[in-house]
Amino acid sequence: MADNCIFCKIAHKEIPANLVYEDDQVVAFKDLEPQAPVHVLVIPKKHVESLLALQPEDKELTAHILCEVVPQLARELGVAADGFRGVANTGEAGGQSVKHLHFHILGGRSMQWPPG
Repeated sequence: MADNCIFCKIAHKEIPANLVYEDDQVVAFKDLEPQAPVHVLVIPKKHVESLLALQPEDKELTAHILCEVVPQLARELGVAADGFRGVANTGEAGGQSVKHLHFHILGGRSMQWPPG
């Protein structure tokens, strides 16, 4: 756990969040500033700064998030059938505002690209 990481504090229940999912490796919660009707963040409980900080030993964690948790949540949140956007911003220029790996699930409206 990183000392001043807000997502670590959420993952370890030091500060409250509107959790929609939790298991031994990850938590998922509603974004405080949603950009779509459905906007959930999926974070590992282990502190990993970004996609660039992932190590070979994180393969199982990453597969768990992308192959199990995100699809399950998309179905449970009602966005799987019509489609959703899955995003992991990386670095300041990539829009990463919290230096803890997190995956956004956005849906419930058209997610056309480029935004318009």
